[in-house]
Amino acid sequence: MSSICEALRQAAHQCEQNTIAISFVASNKKLDQLDPSFMYTQILKEIFLTIDFEDKHIKEFITYCRDVYDNDEHELRNINQLQAAYKNNIPIWWYTWDAFLYRMLNCALRSMDADIIVRMGFFINDLHRDIQRLHSEQFDDHQSSKTFTVYRGQGLSKEDFTEMTKTKGGLLSFNNFLSTSKNRAIFFNFAKQVAKNHDLIGILFIISINPIHSTTPFASVTDVSHFNEEDEVLFSMHTIFRIGDLEPMDGNNHVYQVNLTLTNDNDQDLRTVSDQIRQETFPDEEGWYRLGLLLIKMGQFTKAHKIYKVLLHQTTNESDKANIYHQLGRIKQNQGEFQEALFYYEKARTIRQQSLLSNHPDLAMSYNNIGAVYYKMGNYPEALSSHGNAFAIRQKSLPFNHSDLGGSYNNIGVVHENMDHYLKAYSFYERAVQIGLRSLPTNHPTLEQWRRNLERMRKKL
Repeated sequence: MSSICEALRQAAHQCEQNTIAISFVASNKKLDQLDPSFMYTQILKEIFLTIDFEDKHIKEFITYCRDVYDNDEHELRNINQLQAAYKNNIPIWWYTWDAFLYRMLNCALRSMDADIIVRMGFFINDLHRDIQRLHSEQFDDHQSSKTFTVYRGQGLSKEDFTEMTKTKGGLLSFNNFLSTSKNRAIFFNFAKQVAKNHDLIGILFIISINPIHSTTPFASVTDVSHFNEEDEVLFSMHTIFRIGDLEPMDGNNHVYQVNLTLTNDNDQDLRTVSDQIRQETFPDEEGWYRLGLLLIKMGQFTKAHKIYKVLLHQTTNESDKANIYHQLGRIKQNQGEFQEALFYYEKARTIRQQSLLSNHPDLAMSYNNIGAVYYKMGNYPEALSSHGNAFAIRQKSLPFNHSDLGGSYNNIGVVHENMDHYLKAYSFYERAVQIGLRSLPTNHPTLEQWRRNLERMRKKL
C-alpha cells in the first residue's frame, strides 16, 4: 500500500514539476518583445525583498487559505499546522512540505496571478533569504570556485521546445523557485516518463554551476528539507541560465539533453535586459509604492487599489497623499469608473495646488489626467480646459522640445478633432510630431501614434 501511495505522490509531483514557468530571451530581443512573466517575476522579487513584512501579512494569508480550502479537510489541517508552527520551521522546510503552499506558489507564478503572489510576498521574501543564508554558509572562500553540475527533468510543450531551440545561445529563466539534483538518474528517468505523453518533449537539463558571482542564490537542502531528499539543490525564484547545446537522447526525438550555464554578474546580455526592465518599472520608488505601480502596469487594478487604500490610511504626509490619490485615479480611469477617477484626481490636484509651485510638473500631470477623463466622458469643453492648464504649466516649466509638452499638444489636438475643429487639430498634431522627432526614438510607439493622428487629420482636410 505504501508503494502505491509513494507512486501517486511521485506522479503528482511530476505533474507539478511540469507547471514550472519558463521564459526564453533571445540575445536580440527588445524589451517590448519579452515574455511579461520574465519581467514581472524579476521586479516582484526585487520589490518583496525591500518590504518589511509583518505578522499581519501571515495572518491575512492564513485567512485567505481557509476560504480557498473551505471544503478540504486535509488542507484545512495543513493550514492549522502552518498557522501554529510557521516560525518553528525554516522556510525551505515549508516549501518542500507536501501540502498546498508549494503548489499554490508555483501555480500563481506560472499564471502570474498577482493577487496570490502578493499575498505570498512574505513567504517569497522568507524563502529567498533562507536560501541566501544557506548559500553563504555552504559556499565559503574555499569552495566558491569549484564548478559542479546539477540536473533537472522537465516536460516542455512542443511550442516551448521550438522556442528554446530558436533561443540557443540566449537566456532561459525559471520564474519559480527551482528544485534540482546532483543525482542524474532521478531526473533522467523523469524525462523519459514525461516523453510517454506525446504532447510533451522530455528534457534533461544539465546545469553547470560556477558559484563565483552567481546572480541568484542556491543551496543544498538535503539536510533541511521536509523529505531530506538526497542531493537536492534549490535555487531562488527567477534563476537565469544561458542555453548551450541541445542533443536528442533517444531515436524518436522525444527526450533531449539541454546544457545550461548559470549566468553571473559579468553576463552583458543579462545586465542589459535587467537594467532595461528596472528603468521601465519605477526604479525611483520602493516597497509597497513600487508594487502598486507595477500592479497597475500589469493591469491588476483591484489588487493595486487595495494596496493604495492601505497606504492612504497609513500616511500623514500631504505630498504622499496626493501621489496616492493620483494613482487611485489612474486605477479607476483604467476600470472605466470615470466619476470616481475624477474624484481622486481632483483630490490630488487640490493638495498639489496648495503645496507645490504653480509650474510644478506634478500639477500639470493632475490637469492632464483630469482632461483625459473628461474626454472619455464626452465633456470636450472641460477636457480642453484641463489640457490647456496642463499645457500652460508645461510650456513654462519644460524645455521646448520635451516629450511631455508634445503629449499636451497631441491631447489638445485629439479634443479639437472630436469637436470637428480639424484645422486646429491638425496644427496641434503637427506640433506634437515636431517635438516627438526631437525628443523620442524614431520607432517609439508614442511618436508613431502622433504620426498616425497627423496623417488621419491630413486626410480629413
